[in-house]
Amino acid sequence: MLTIISVQTVVKTTHKMVYKPDSMSTDEFIIIVADADAAKKWIDGAQTHPFLPLLKPRTIPLVEIVDSFDVFHSGQGSQGLLNRPSKQQLHAVFESVNENDIVETVLTKGRLIASDAPIKFGSKNDSKGGVYSSSRGSVGGGR
Repeated sequence: MLTIISVQTVVKTTHKMVYKPDSMSTDEFIIIVADADAAKKWIDGAQTHPFLPLLKPRTIPLVEIVDSFDVFHSGQGSQGLLNRPSKQQLHAVFESVNENDIVETVLTKGRLIASDAPIKFGSKNDSKGGVYSSSRGSVGGGR
């Protein structure tokens, strides 16, 4: 008897905003977007105030747009390993370390990218509380 098994792979599309402060550099700052449609509306200022149509206020809260307020950095382009930038890097590029200001800048000046591939995160300092660290001392129980 021959049994045929059908396997379907469901791939979740991930959206991210990628901001490249310098066109000649490979440095990119990335935020993960939870709602791409809300991000597009926020960027376009689609929800305008009826009395102030020229100002185009952005009434969609950022928490409904981004997955988190974490900003990631890649020196290899948006396809590389994503690390967390230092506060010094953030201040040098965005002139602020305030997460709201940085997220707004990335949303305003970045480009929206959809990806079916999983996002890879990295860590710069595993010695400070890595997942597999152990500090049991001497295993032999020396006296």
